[in-house]
Amino acid sequence: MDSTPLDAALRKLAPRLGGELAGPARRLSGGASQETWAFDLTTGGGKTRRLILRKRPDGLERDPDRTAGLDTEAALIRLAEAAGAPVPGVVHVCEPEDGLGEAYVMARIEGETLGRRIVRDEAFARVRPGLAYRCGEVLARIHAITLADLPLLPRSDASAELEKYEEIYRRSGAERPIFELAFKRLRRQAPPELSPVLVHGDFRNGNLMIHPEHGLTAVLDWELAHVGDRAADLGWLCVNSWRFGGDKPVGGFGDYADLLAGYEAGGGEPVALERLLYWQTLGSLKWGVMCLIMYGAYASGGDPSVERAMIGRRVSETEIDLVNLLA
Repeated sequence: MDSTPLDAALRKLAPRLGGELAGPARRLSGGASQETWAFDLTTGGGKTRRLILRKRPDGLERDPDRTAGLDTEAALIRLAEAAGAPVPGVVHVCEPEDGLGEAYVMARIEGETLGRRIVRDEAFARVRPGLAYRCGEVLARIHAITLADLPLLPRSDASAELEKYEEIYRRSGAERPIFELAFKRLRRQAPPELSPVLVHGDFRNGNLMIHPEHGLTAVLDWELAHVGDRAADLGWLCVNSWRFGGDKPVGGFGDYADLLAGYEAGGGEPVALERLLYWQTLGSLKWGVMCLIMYGAYASGGDPSVERAMIGRRVSETEIDLVNLLA
């Protein structure tokens, strides 16, 4: 007998996926806005097929101006796979009759997503030196996807990002001198626009599946995908908050030169380090504003979770990063 309605729905869906449900689904950690469940199917010949269900929580409404729907995510993953980027293959996009809500099923890829382990554990020592270059190659393939093939996505450049996050900051009522300086400096130094590309939006250590022998095996979490500046992804990967204590600027595991070299080797148009650093600075500012808002939600009682309070404490970290970058 199934222990939950989700297990019952997966058992009903299993024959369409080529097997039978083998035991209850297991909720995985990670993912602030989406649920991730691991489950297994028993297929012909007694083989096991390992899958992942990515699902919007029941009752959680999506902000269409900020995040992509899960059907859009699935479409983007399929386009990225066709472009040669490592992604978990999409097996099934759920329909209303599946009883799982907004969701899709994808292959389960072996590897690690915990950033601290990736930058520190000895198990990853052999692959770490090549990760920055490989990330550059993969981003070049993602950015090469033809815009005409994309589902409907929001568009945003540096000026639009600054305007959006400054509005959020002003509404918070906070007064942080470093943030004030960063907004002023970044507005003044905004780079000229380049031809727009598909931007993953959250390409960073923590959303990359890394295998201790095979390196980067999958790019995850496409909900912030949009059309914009190619340097946005490159700079976001270098934000200090995603280094997890590593001493290298790219994800805690690599150097700028390797990232940019890999990007060009993968077919990407050359990106100046100055432009990358601009977007890294903007990324630190954006994350600082996000941390501020999360703490505000906790302090007001709107979200009493300890996670929100802990993330809120990181505002000061982003201020230190901004001082170093602006200097």
